[in-house]
Amino acid sequence: MLTTADGEAAFNDRNYEKAREIWEPLAERGQAEAWLGSLYANGLGTERDAARAFALYRRAAEKGNPLAANNVAVMYAKGDGVAIDPAEAASWFRRAAEQGDAFGQFNYAVALTKGLGITVDLPQAVEWYRKAAQGGHYPSQARLGYCYAKGLGTAIDRIEAFVWLSAAARHGVGLAMAELEEIVRAMDEEERLEARRRLAERLGSQGTTRLSA
Repeated sequence: MLTTADGEAAFNDRNYEKAREIWEPLAERGQAEAWLGSLYANGLGTERDAARAFALYRRAAEKGNPLAANNVAVMYAKGDGVAIDPAEAASWFRRAAEQGDAFGQFNYAVALTKGLGITVDLPQAVEWYRKAAQGGHYPSQARLGYCYAKGLGTAIDRIEAFVWLSAAARHGVGLAMAELEEIVRAMDEEERLEARRRLAERLGSQGTTRLSA
């Protein structure tokens, strides 16, 4: 009997039709739903069907799949395959975030920052940016650094701003590179030395993509 892993192998070989043929019967038995949803969401091996993708993602999300939960939220936010519903989007982003998905953490933080389907709460947004940033999510590192630079949801801290913006800038995040120049210009020599020391310490202990606060 073919398994989800057999479908993954076909998917990795870009044989999307074969992957779909494997996953369709598995999905009927409650397996591989998120994988099959990704085919319908992107029109791989079949015609794109957003409504079918949403239904499959939601089934997987309700079983605790955090990646599927984030996808459900994105589809609610965009009105893709389902009626647009910012509150439902925020709720599903939170579920994905609480299950440890970095994309969900970032997206939930953005919702909290902008008040998308939820009340604006900048301090809480900072904490979710931090969780994703510590896991190596580059856009979250940039957003967290920006929050420290501007005092959004947290006290201004140029040293922490430098550390997080530097981490993101290493991976080409435009916001980080632009803001980093401004931060460096505003720092005195003592702050620059401490910022470089702290950055080197964190990179040395955690690697270039995973940093701890």
